[in-house]
Amino acid sequence: MRMLVAGGTGHVGSRLTAQLRELGHEVVVGSRRDGFDPVTGAGVGDAVRGADVVVDVLNTPEMDAAAATAFFRGTTERLLAAELSTGVRHHVLLSVVGADRALANGYFAGKVAQEDAVREGDVPFTIVRATQFHDFVPTIADWLTADGAVRATGTLLQPVAVEDVVGLLAEVAQGAPLQDTVDLAGPDRYRLDDLLRATLADRSDPRDVVTVDGTSLGAESADALVPLGAHRRGGRPYPVAGVPVAGGAGAS
Repeated sequence: MRMLVAGGTGHVGSRLTAQLRELGHEVVVGSRRDGFDPVTGAGVGDAVRGADVVVDVLNTPEMDAAAATAFFRGTTERLLAAELSTGVRHHVLLSVVGADRALANGYFAGKVAQEDAVREGDVPFTIVRATQFHDFVPTIADWLTADGAVRATGTLLQPVAVEDVVGLLAEVAQGAPLQDTVDLAGPDRYRLDDLLRATLADRSDPRDVVTVDGTSLGAESADALVPLGAHRRGGRPYPVAGVPVAGGAGAS
């Protein structure tokens, strides 16, 4: 099959592109350096033309809700319009588990708007929702640092390896559209404060992790960012030994 990976030079996209090519697919990489810019629409029609499947792993650092929504919904609508006019048979979107339960986080609000655009469109789709990546956990510590200390709550996370995310995206892209979502999480569930404490210790980071009340990352409840029902489970455990597990993952 011919596939377009929108965001194909990024953290997920570069790995996905390599895997799909190893599986024998013709892959077009959608990136600005190749003249593909879904923010303006430049090059989108040419990149999409002839593709059977489009996998959208575009990302933005925007944390403001209005800016993140403008990016995610805008780029998705431009992609979908091009796909509809060229006969793309499957749109695959990478999103975030629990984004709709963490709308106080502007980035997650943008991802929800993006999901809505996909569902409202006329291109058959599958949405793959993943939990936080293993290598993103130290960034969370940076976000929660104030006055030299990390202030974290007991919010639950079930981090997943990016390799497992890529594997599921490749599987889904080769299959028929589900017109539904698939949730993916890592094999174990942790309290955020415990996870960050162990992670920083493993990295010899001297910052203290102070447990505070409430929730983190815009989550509306302690379990907002973990799967609440049936989900796929990655096979790679979090790569820091000695992190306490905060209860069963309940995967299927």
